[in-house]
Amino acid sequence: MTGPLREGNNRASAAWLFKERDMNRNIWVISDTHFNHSNILTFKDSVGKPTRNFSDVNEMNECMLDNWNDTVNPGDIVYHLGDVLFGYDKQEWMEKNFAKLPGRKRLVVGNHDNIKMLAPFFKKVTLWRHLLLENMPHGLLFTHTPAHPTTLGEKDRFGENNLINVHGHIHQNASPNGPYKCVCVEQTDYKPVHIDELVVK
Repeated sequence: MTGPLREGNNRASAAWLFKERDMNRNIWVISDTHFNHSNILTFKDSVGKPTRNFSDVNEMNECMLDNWNDTVNPGDIVYHLGDVLFGYDKQEWMEKNFAKLPGRKRLVVGNHDNIKMLAPFFKKVTLWRHLLLENMPHGLLFTHTPAHPTTLGEKDRFGENNLINVHGHIHQNASPNGPYKCVCVEQTDYKPVHIDELVVK
């Protein structure tokens, strides 16, 4: 597992080191679950194949919920990079299903997210998150949409470390050229991704 973590939302100098009890937690990332989004099952890729191959929205939900339960432990940290759910009765569904998922959940807001409704289900809600791992040659910038290359080069904000932009939003499509990593569920087999998989050795 990766080493101690610093995270910050402002300048690199404002990043802080996790307390000792946090250092051994597993950290996971996931994006664009679109729970309860029936219409997403009609979306096609560039060659006309369904982007999500499920028989109905319940099967899709159950797949992602089961994968989360099978992957994440109660003490782990999970960053959701936005676009959590659609449909009706959102709060009721979140209380019945999402709230019971293991892990300390943190939301990086997506363009379809209702912050007021979602906030009670997350430990933290933010527009982006900058992470630094000890003994790692680069930092991680969590965003919903891919950040502009000039943003990734802002040394006064993020320090001298190079950045990998971990993002969602684009679903099955390819990330821009450069230091980008998409964690949309269509590209992660509908499972959370461990932070070690985002580290370039």
